[in-house]
Amino acid sequence: MVKKEQVTAPLPGLDTPPASAARPARRATAESMATGQREISVSEFFTKNRHLLGFDNPAKALLTTVKEAVDNSLDACEEAGILPELAVEIVEVSDGRYRVAVEDNGPGIVKPQIPKIFAKLLYGSKFHRLKQSRGQQGIGISAAGLYGQLTTGKPVIILSKTGKGRPAYRIELRIDTKRNQPDVVRDDVAEWDKEHGTRVEIELAAVFRGGRTGVEAYLEQTVVANPHLGLTYKPPKGETVVYPRVTNELPREAQEIKPHPHGVELGMLQTMLADSPGKTVKQVLCDDFSRVSPAIAAQICQLAKVNPKAPADRLHGEDLDRLHKALGSVKVMAPPATAVVPIGEALLIEGLKRRYPRAEFYASTTRAPKVYRGNPFVVEAALAYGGELPVDEPADIMRFANRVPLQYQPKACAISESVYQINWRGYELQQPKGSLPVAPMALVVHLASVWVPFTSEAKEAVAHYDELLEEMKHALRECGRKLASHVRARAHADREMKRRSLFEKYIPEVALAIGEILGIEKGKVEKPFYATLPVFVRFDAEEPAAKDDKAPVSATPSVPPPPETTPPPPLPGGKRKKKPEQLRLVE
Repeated sequence: MVKKEQVTAPLPGLDTPPASAARPARRATAESMATGQREISVSEFFTKNRHLLGFDNPAKALLTTVKEAVDNSLDACEEAGILPELAVEIVEVSDGRYRVAVEDNGPGIVKPQIPKIFAKLLYGSKFHRLKQSRGQQGIGISAAGLYGQLTTGKPVIILSKTGKGRPAYRIELRIDTKRNQPDVVRDDVAEWDKEHGTRVEIELAAVFRGGRTGVEAYLEQTVVANPHLGLTYKPPKGETVVYPRVTNELPREAQEIKPHPHGVELGMLQTMLADSPGKTVKQVLCDDFSRVSPAIAAQICQLAKVNPKAPADRLHGEDLDRLHKALGSVKVMAPPATAVVPIGEALLIEGLKRRYPRAEFYASTTRAPKVYRGNPFVVEAALAYGGELPVDEPADIMRFANRVPLQYQPKACAISESVYQINWRGYELQQPKGSLPVAPMALVVHLASVWVPFTSEAKEAVAHYDELLEEMKHALRECGRKLASHVRARAHADREMKRRSLFEKYIPEVALAIGEILGIEKGKVEKPFYATLPVFVRFDAEEPAAKDDKAPVSATPSVPPPPETTPPPPLPGGKRKKKPEQLRLVE
């Protein structure tokens, strides 16, 4: 039997080219590609990726610009020990173009620093310090100026004065995006009647909108978290709104701390050791780390099998790796909480009253300081309940990080997640499965930390760290327990009021019948009933009836007993004749 050869037809479009076909020509060489490579400045990068900084769309760009300017003003005033007085003005220049002006009464800015602060990205004083502040990277206000320059071509205008009797400088700036350097367009000395302060004006393409993510909502939340702030807001349309401060007490000054050994990473440790020539390993551990005493430093070196007298800048390789592991395993006290400044329970409530002045109940709590990755943090929570808050809508959540409202990306934020994970039904509230509680309630959650773990450079949501989530849920549960006590007490009072109204409804009828029987006025019969009614309500609501074996006390006295008199002689048939005095009501 002859076997037939199996012929497989090639798939259409996948025919094998003949061996004689020419190979494609090379498009570029390593040398030609090298000529097209160049360094990119951070300004140039964010020019093409401005959405990373919160300038996704015109409406959000307007909010981000106001937010960055207000945050800088508040930080400057608090650091200088000045009660902040801010003025925010938004003017519609033309269709789709607005001018934002933010003025403060802070310490002002010295002239040589003005161009660098407002026209150079990643320049500031807050990135390297471990202390609580609103700004962190040194990007915000310069990025807002960059966006205004890109969309309108207008420079940023800064007016600043550092003290009474000193000149006020008016400077117009642009950003050279290729070099990330400021370009001074104009520099003048101006007349300004303020003793000290700074005013920044930015013209940008934007859209003015209201609602949860609008500028007005941001400013309303800002005064909640900053009760010491006096704010004047002039919108594009409408009347000027004034938010007077509710306290003259400034937050205490946050103290800068050193890195904690439990939060340092291997690369950071290597840099710290390399930057300490002439020091030993033990000296670096004691001088540059928080909560590391000489005894703990010796223990760390012993555990890592490193000579404590070895030069710090020569430590590398396996010795460095063992030292890093020993830093994370040795027991060290938590970092000091002086670097974190919470709002405080009393001021949180006062701040809530600024936005919800007619709520029925307020509660707040401030948790004890905790640590994540070596960074101290404090979580606070507060709530307003009842009053004029909407009954059939989900609770309003206000998220704050270092006193700054977070208005975007609520579903991606750990603060919102902590609210969703609470079983609010256990606190006498209605809650659909997997949703917010439906109640007349507004919630505030504030995270104060030396370094807030934001999910992006736009600082719109807090990352999901387990330590942060647990503390947020503990704070919310404490407020929930206070609210549940109030709700139960209110429900009990409502029930007692209904019982009282029921008795009050029938007292006139009973008094009328008794008056007709006894032949006395109705008002005289009603008087003892009304006098005993509050006793009945209070007793029945607060405690059970008192027990006495000898003489039980009645909680609901009716008509007082008749006075003791000599019984009348019996009538025929064994019955006694009643005297009228025995049936009279004692007044």
